Amino acid sequence: MSENEVVFTIARHAAWAPGLASPERWAEWTREPWYLAPGEEPKVAAMPALLRRRAGLLGRMALEVAYDCLGQERDVPTVFCSRHGEVARAVELLNDLARGEPLSPTAFGLAVHNASAGLFSIARADRANHVALAAGPATLEHAVIEACGLLADGASRVLLVACDLPLPGVLSGFEDCAEQAFAFAWLMVPAAEHPVRLGWRTEAAPAAAARMPGALEVLRFQLAGAPSLVRHALDRRWHWSRHA
Repeated sequence: MSENEVVFTIARHAAWAPGLASPERWAEWTREPWYLAPGEEPKVAAMPALLRRRAGLLGRMALEVAYDCLGQERDVPTVFCSRHGEVARAVELLNDLARGEPLSPTAFGLAVHNASAGLFSIARADRANHVALAAGPATLEHAVIEACGLLADGASRVLLVACDLPLPGVLSGFEDCAEQAFAFAWLMVPAAEHPVRLGWRTEAAPAAAARMPGALEVLRFQLAGAPSLVRHALDRRWHWSRHA
């Protein structure tokens, strides 16, 4: 890990989106992406029903890939990241306030950014460190840097979970890309075989039409085995590359 670069290896990965539950379907999407609209919900069969019922669509998506990627491993630090998080729940709470109705403590607790990480740790009775973060259009890149920091501090592996949904209708005018429904997880380990490199430098973004969310661009890069990907976000040029 250097000042402007991190290198790591993805030991295992999982991904879920409505209609994309198998590697074959993800391969089709990777070749020719289509819009991933919210719809069906994952089953999250590995989680006890009492806790599973508390999670909304975003949480279920995140939990599905977290369980799928981590399996039975324990004591693995996790980094959950989402640009918008449980914003739909937050809008519901604000509507309750506007109507003068009392707020549900449970609804509030599940609207915070680390709600999914908390449910995951409770369900597994796992006390490993977890972090939840958002960093605008560069959320995934900052989550990777955070995960690599944990690896540099001595963690043998780190679970990274990324997820998002389109904004609720009342906020849709603030979308700056084609927000979609997706979740994926990487089990990251120190750089070894087939490392992935993320470098960055200060550089203003060129004018460009809205595209898919940045995290989905990176997921496509990873699934396709592409040699490199360059993104601009938060006045940074983010360069993803893969080495044999």
